[in-house]
Amino acid sequence: MLKLFATCPKGLEYLLRDELAALGAGEAREALAGVHFSGSLELAYRACLWSRLASRILLPLAEFDATDGEALYDGVAGVDFSTHLAADGRFAIDAAGATRGVSHSHYAVQRVKDALVDQFRRRTGTRPDVDTERPDVRLNLLLRRERGTLSLDLSGAPLHQRGWRRGHGKASLKENLAAALLLRAQWPTVHAAGGALVDPLCGSGTLLIEAAWMAADVAPGWKRDYYGVDGWLGHDAALWQRLREEVDDRAQRGLSALAPKFFGFDEDPRALEDARHNAQQAGVAGFVHLHRQSLAQLKRPQACETGLVITNPPYGQRLGDVDELAPLYRLLGDTLRQEFSGWQASVITSEAELGRAIGLRASKRYAVYNGALECQLLNFDLAAATAPAAPREARPLSAGAQMLKNRLDKNRRHLRKRLEREGVSCYRIYDADLPEYAAAIDVYGDHLHIQEYQAPASIDADTAQQRWREIVRVAGETFAIPRERIALKQRYRGKGGEKYGRLAQRGEYLTVQEGGLQFLVNLWDYLDTGLFLDHRPLRQRVRELARGARFLNLFCYTGAVSVYAAAGGAASTTSVDLSTTYLEWASRNLALNGFAGARHQLVQSDAIAFVEQDRGDYDLIYVDPPTFSNSKRAEDFDVQRDHVRLLRHCAARLAPGGLILFSNNFRRFRLDTEALSGLDIREISASTIPFDFERNARIHRVWELRHG
Repeated sequence: MLKLFATCPKGLEYLLRDELAALGAGEAREALAGVHFSGSLELAYRACLWSRLASRILLPLAEFDATDGEALYDGVAGVDFSTHLAADGRFAIDAAGATRGVSHSHYAVQRVKDALVDQFRRRTGTRPDVDTERPDVRLNLLLRRERGTLSLDLSGAPLHQRGWRRGHGKASLKENLAAALLLRAQWPTVHAAGGALVDPLCGSGTLLIEAAWMAADVAPGWKRDYYGVDGWLGHDAALWQRLREEVDDRAQRGLSALAPKFFGFDEDPRALEDARHNAQQAGVAGFVHLHRQSLAQLKRPQACETGLVITNPPYGQRLGDVDELAPLYRLLGDTLRQEFSGWQASVITSEAELGRAIGLRASKRYAVYNGALECQLLNFDLAAATAPAAPREARPLSAGAQMLKNRLDKNRRHLRKRLEREGVSCYRIYDADLPEYAAAIDVYGDHLHIQEYQAPASIDADTAQQRWREIVRVAGETFAIPRERIALKQRYRGKGGEKYGRLAQRGEYLTVQEGGLQFLVNLWDYLDTGLFLDHRPLRQRVRELARGARFLNLFCYTGAVSVYAAAGGAASTTSVDLSTTYLEWASRNLALNGFAGARHQLVQSDAIAFVEQDRGDYDLIYVDPPTFSNSKRAEDFDVQRDHVRLLRHCAARLAPGGLILFSNNFRRFRLDTEALSGLDIREISASTIPFDFERNARIHRVWELRHG
């Protein structure tokens, strides 16, 4: 029985688990961006040939400590590669993740290669060669939590590469994501009922071809001519040949019975040329009708009473401004309502505002990722869309709730022009302006984040709870945001006084915009969301100062300030935090904005220990420590007690002419200027408070420190 791991795009783990279980996998359990499962070599081969959702099928060879390069080398050297690869064979290595001592994938690949090559040289006096295109054996290294896992990649190349594609439009879907969208849209059920499939914005035809292959029982590996098992010494060629013959037989039988009920339309003649080529290569050209026409000309195909309309329209973040695309989405919604009554429809988009522009109520919403871009798949029941339920009459607001609504409306009017002028989509709209309604209300695009403050002791629990319900209702109604998109952080009374209740564990991240950059926020699972809204001007100041600078970010949290520094042209960024969760989050934020590689280091360390031991020089150092920390992996930290020690060590790492930006949110904090004599210190707090926090101008304090 082999222990195996299938990787997949984030968000598809549960679908992949069910798919592998249907193929016969045992103990299938989902993990981040993949599924652990067990089975025979035949099952592993079947997963390579038949999984529509997996990206790679990995056979783990060894797990070992990988705290540094030597430990990584030793762990890899413990694998007997002679059972997998011939001495004159060809190999390739992929690496992902990092540990404290192995932070660069290029270095990790080099150490794995050294261990493998040295083993062959000692045993045979010769060595295999590197071939990154079509090696006999491809190895995969995952570094995570100071451990390394070395696996054999049985797929050899990503499984979404089906072997038929030519051409990638600006908003192309990978084939395994397209398959997932079709499954979420219930295409197999629609097809079984005799339904057709229509893609009104078909591009290069990915959804059409995947749907046709599903309907015809064609294995996604049917057209592939290369797998990672081809040159593997453990390969069972006879078994593989039998399974390939089964794939071919089922494809021929399925296509012979397929009905030509697949319709694709697009205005771009080059995209349609690619779609025709792809359909021909995939063997479904006779079943897919492709025509050049605009969305405005879309009609329901004749003699097709039921079916699925599914499409991947352009996104605002990729193909143009959201305002310019809104009419396209409104037209799509109108056409679905008028032409496709009784059908199902599914639309993927990265912009909630565009989803709302469709004008139909989604029966289901699924979070999916198109690459690093967080999207939503919206499913619509068009039978229900033609007969909307009458809205219930809302209960009248209490006098206090009406006052709260008036204040929210006033704040929106006051902030609206500046928010639009500066392109701000994440901001604070209310901060306990009315003492009776003690909460902070923050807007994150089309979501709300509401955090309750401690109620005065004179307010009884029932009254406080009633006012809390009114805050949630009024905020949702004012911004026309449904309850499922409102994150709540409510206090409760317990031992030790007021605390926040148990937070959610949804694992749901939103992509928000700020300053032309993108950031992942999580409104539900943590007390803080991943983006400190009150530091918006300070982040912009870092961008202005960062050009050509060696930038150090201590207590880096989710790396938002490092992203700003990179966007400002920093020569390098080093982001330090003790939390693995925050460093992974920071890595995703950097990658989301195109900043990766050796210039942007992420270091898991206690911040004070790092600056005490580090010997680098930095031109710009950003320090935003917590008020207090008592991590088990480091000394207790108290910002009032420890700030002098921290800042002196920072000053020792500061290059001539360099600058330290020091911020904290402790209301009673006093900077010990006498203990920091020799540094030129200037407080700049007033200039770093954003306009939406003017009601709470003491939310943080910031100082600039330079060598005297």
